[in-house]
Amino acid sequence: MKLNQRFWEIDFLRGIAVILMIIFHFLFDLSFFGILPLDLTSGILWFFPRLIAGIFIFLVGISLYLSYARSENLGTFKTSSEFFMKYLKRGVWIFSLGLFITLATWIFIPSEFIIFGILHFIGLAIILGYPLLKLNEKYRYLNLFTGLILIISGIYLAGYTFNFQWLLWLGFIPQNLYTVDYFPLLPWLGVISMGIFMGSILYQNYKRKYVLPDLSRYSSIKIFTFLGRHSLIIYFIHQPILIVLLYLLGVVNLSYFF
Repeated sequence: MKLNQRFWEIDFLRGIAVILMIIFHFLFDLSFFGILPLDLTSGILWFFPRLIAGIFIFLVGISLYLSYARSENLGTFKTSSEFFMKYLKRGVWIFSLGLFITLATWIFIPSEFIIFGILHFIGLAIILGYPLLKLNEKYRYLNLFTGLILIISGIYLAGYTFNFQWLLWLGFIPQNLYTVDYFPLLPWLGVISMGIFMGSILYQNYKRKYVLPDLSRYSSIKIFTFLGRHSLIIYFIHQPILIVLLYLLGVVNLSYFF
């Protein structure tokens, strides 16, 4: 694998997650607009979006390791501070996109607007992922342990609510929290840590450590890898497209938002 090439299987898995995300958000829209009486708060429809997010976030962890390993092999950055600035800039950019989502949802669905959703989380996790990457250099299995501790801590915290909001981003859920998207650092930073660990196992030094036939030339695979490479833009445009589609089908009145 050349250092300027991508691992097609990562894009492929992300592309599958994109399709699953679109399917769930279509079901969410059907429920939100009262078209179908779906219960999204329990059962498979509660688990489904968390599975999708878990795939995305796990792949973020793997991608962080791949980015780090590639930069190290290329000698792109000479100092640790230069390395950190790379992740800081990327993280701030993603977090700012999350703030845009906050503004948009505050305007259109103020009763359930997104305070700390998946883009807020990924932006902050990219920044916090840098020390996890440095940790991985000498103590790889400590990232596995750290990931498990963070996940268990987050699951434990999810069983409680608190009468303050300032630690909402960490995983201390405020009482009467109503939001359509919530991904605190606990437990999800643990999934990032697990992804970094698995990335270092499966792609040590930016080399695939397992045998995989090259299926990337097949058209069906290319569709998914294309979606995976453009997952961020698809995340932004797919919901407006779904809502307009439902409007054209005559089942949604856009005046709901105005």
